Amino acid sequence: MIQTADIREWRNQDVVDPGGHKIGELESVYVDTSTDEPAMATVRVGLPTRHRLVFVPLEGATVGPGYVRVAHDRRMVKRSPSIGTDGVLPFEDEEAVFRHYGLAYEPGANGERQLARR
Repeated sequence: MIQTADIREWRNQDVVDPGGHKIGELESVYVDTSTDEPAMATVRVGLPTRHRLVFVPLEGATVGPGYVRVAHDRRMVKRSPSIGTDGVLPFEDEEAVFRHYGLAYEPGANGERQLARR
């Protein structure tokens, strides 16, 4: 399991898929609010003048020198729900991120968000 403190060190490092293909650069980490463990990362993708942030699960991710390897194919990650580089994930769009990867979405008992940016 990747610890939050460890992955913060890899901000702006390359994010690659299982085949080693570059997806983009790690922008930030989102933790699961029920466990406070790293759950998702945002990856900066796109042209230099038109960046956007896409979400990718961190389950199964490994860290190497200068990169974070995620368990999902580059095409799948680039098609995931996105936000602008200065935006935040709206609460109503959170479930779509989980659905894109076939993951269960479990908001808090009182409707709290499942993800929080760290």
